Parts: sequence; structure tokens; C-alpha cells
Amino acid sequence: MSDSDAAGPSLWGGRFSEPTDAFVQAFTASVGFDHRLYRHDIAGSRAHARMLARVGVLNDAECERIVEGLDAIEADIEAGRFSWSVGLEDVHMNIEQALTAAIGDTGKKLHTGRSRNDQIATDMRLYLRDAIDHLNGEFDRLGRGLLDLAARHADAVMPGFTHLQPAQPVTFGHHMLAWFEMLLRDAGRLQDCRKRVNVMPLGAAALAGTPYPIDRRITAELLGFEAIAENSLDAVSDRDFAIEFCAWAATTMTHLSRMSEELVLWTSPAFGFVELPDRFCTGSSIMPQKKNPDVPELVRGKTGRVNGHLMGLLTLMKGQPLAYNKDNQEDKEPLFDTVDTLAGSLRAFADMVPAIAIRPENMAAHARQGFATATDLADYLVRRGVAFRDAHEVVGRSVRHAIERGCDLPDLPLDELQQFSEAIEADVYEVLTLEGSVASRDHPGGTAPEQVRLAAERGRDRLTAVTGGPHAAP
Repeated sequence: MSDSDAAGPSLWGGRFSEPTDAFVQAFTASVGFDHRLYRHDIAGSRAHARMLARVGVLNDAECERIVEGLDAIEADIEAGRFSWSVGLEDVHMNIEQALTAAIGDTGKKLHTGRSRNDQIATDMRLYLRDAIDHLNGEFDRLGRGLLDLAARHADAVMPGFTHLQPAQPVTFGHHMLAWFEMLLRDAGRLQDCRKRVNVMPLGAAALAGTPYPIDRRITAELLGFEAIAENSLDAVSDRDFAIEFCAWAATTMTHLSRMSEELVLWTSPAFGFVELPDRFCTGSSIMPQKKNPDVPELVRGKTGRVNGHLMGLLTLMKGQPLAYNKDNQEDKEPLFDTVDTLAGSLRAFADMVPAIAIRPENMAAHARQGFATATDLADYLVRRGVAFRDAHEVVGRSVRHAIERGCDLPDLPLDELQQFSEAIEADVYEVLTLEGSVASRDHPGGTAPEQVRLAAERGRDRLTAVTGGPHAAP
């Protein structure tokens, strides 16, 4: 992109007696970042021109010239031949000026019945709709990667934690399904957000509508909007659709951050549960032995960035009276960066997750620490008629004895276990093993390997219901 300050005549300066101060011109211009909306701006202009022709405001020849001129401008932009001017403020006026320069006075008719206020609101909704459809595809990739990983490692036992202390045995597959559930809810919220994004503001004009005989439903159909905004004041002034998206993004990044934290822990030698491929890690400039999990660390760090964008947009809107205000120029950069951050983070995870290698022997060794099957012993006693609180006391005393012996519960001889309760018999060791513990949770939502495999299979259908499946058309 090339920059130029040679604005030519202003498209709005008839009322003014002096030119805009050079600093103010640069300070108020948005073309440096909103030029990325050019495709959506041109798409909206094409649809607007065709609607004006169908209602008789433009004739067919004028409409055709405008559409051809817009096509040529789009081609120039994509080929890097277009010169963006700060003096023309924004993406809209740059394109309109170029259109008029290319086709003459007919280009000046394009803006009939609209304003930059409803134009930018429409552009942003079109942009965000496309972004949501792209992110939906990344969700599908990541979700299927998690389900494959879960099914592949449905039998690998690892410690489940509360307070980051060993609590009960689970399987690695079960843990991956927990990640999947978080992301499936995120994918569902994204589709719900899309419904409110896909409402067309165009036709609201500056704030009160237009006296021209426009047909907003024609424009909405051409642009693929499901509905038109019902109130012109609201249509041009609110950015709650962007706020909602950023709130969704903050929730999703929080989930990715939690996953990242676990990957960072699990790849450290202190855990040694998993290994990430070298292509997702970096080394140290001074310590040659290091293999740093930079991708999950960076995703964890970017979560704060996205959270900040949400707070910025909420603060931006909180004091604005109806209708449009220049404040709303500040909505684009945080939204753009949120989209970029989510797209990059989801892509990184979707690429990385299927390549995770597990170390089942290390996971099992950690699961044998911290008396992870203590609750299983309590449940065993309850099934033999011992009240739970009494069973809790028995297990607590057994654990203390094992600590004094320097061993785990399954390592205690039967006679030593029986000194704490006469209800304990030889079959107790079936529930004190890691495999017996996870197998006993044999119900939907439980960690039994067969339940994990069944849940992974159901998950594929559930994911398809939300995302439309792999390679789904927007």
C-alpha cells in the first residue's frame, strides 16, 4: 500500500471556510487501518448501486458503470496499484474519490441514500461475519484434533488434579474431552453471535433514514444479511455486535490460556506428561539444552491483550449519546486485532494438538503418587455398608499409615489395611489400582476408557451440528 497526502477536493468541505489543519487531518484519519475493509466496502457499494437501479434512482447504464468501476478499483487494490490518501480520511472516501475519477460524475451518485455512518456499520458487520466463518473452520479443525487425541489415548491413565494436587485418576483421553467441551461451547456461542452480527444497517443513512425510495430488503438479500436493522438511530450508533464478539473472544482465549497453562506444566521435566514437536517450540540463546513451549506460552500471554480490547470497547461506548459519534472510529483497531489474535491462536492449536505425543509411563507414575485411589477405597467401604463419614475416617488413617511407611495404598499388605476396618477384604486391590479406578467410572461423562471412546464418537456429531463439519461452506 502506498500513501499519499494529495487528497484533491474534499468530499464534504463545502460548508468550511478554511482547510483542515494538517495535524488534525492526520489525527482524525482512519484509512491507515480501515483500508482492510475495502472488500466489504466495495461489496456494500455494489449492492447499494444495484438496489438504487432497481428502485429507479439510478438507470441501468449508471449502475453498470459504477459496478464496473468498483470492480476495477478492487482489482487495483489487490494488485497493489491503489494509492491510499490520508487526506481523504477513510476507506470509503478513498474508494468513492477513485470511482469518480475513473467514471466521472456518475460516481458521485453512488452515495445517494446512504451515509458513511450506515456504510461503516455495514462494512464492519460484513467483515466480522467473514471473520466468524473463518474462525468457525478453525474451531472445527481443533475440535476434531482433540477428539482424535482423546480416542487414541482413552486408556492412558494420568492424575486428575484439584488445587493442582493429585486427586483421582483419570485418563488422558478424558482430559482432552474436557478441553473439547469448553471449545464446543465457545463454537456454539460464536454461531449465536453471528446471528446478531448478520443484521444490515444500510439504509439508516446518517441517523434518520433517507427520503429516497430505497428497498433495504433488496440490499440485504444481495449482501446475505438475514435481517435489516429496525431502527435507524440504533443501526448507526451501537457497536454491541463488536463488543459481543470481543466478549466471546475473551472467553475463548481464557479457555485456550487454561489449556496452554497445562501444556506448559506437562512439558516441563517436573511432569513430563507430553512432548510438543520441535516445530512448535524454540530454544535458548544461552542454554543449549532448552526446549521452550513458546506457542502455548504466547497464547496464554495474548489472552490479556484480548481481554484489554473488550474493556476498551466497553469503555468506548459507555458515555456515547445517540446517534453516531467520532469516538466510534476507535472501534476498529481493537476489533481487528482481536480477530487476528483469535485466528492465529486457534490455528496454532489446531496445528499443534494432533501432534502432541504423550508419555504414559510418566503420567502413570505421577498418578501413583499422592494416594489418587484413596476415594476409591472410601467408595469400596461404603458399598460394604460403612457410612461415608466413617469410611472417610478409615481412609484418612490408612493414608497416614502409608505416609509413615513411605508407600502408596496399593502397596500396603492386606492385614495392615484390615487393622483400620474389618470390612476390607482381598478384593480391595481391584479398586486400588489405577486401571480399576478409572474403569469403575463407567457412565456417560465418566473417565472409563470405553466411555471416553463413546464420548469422542458422539463429540464428532455434536461438533458437526455446531460448525457444519469440516470444509463447511459459510
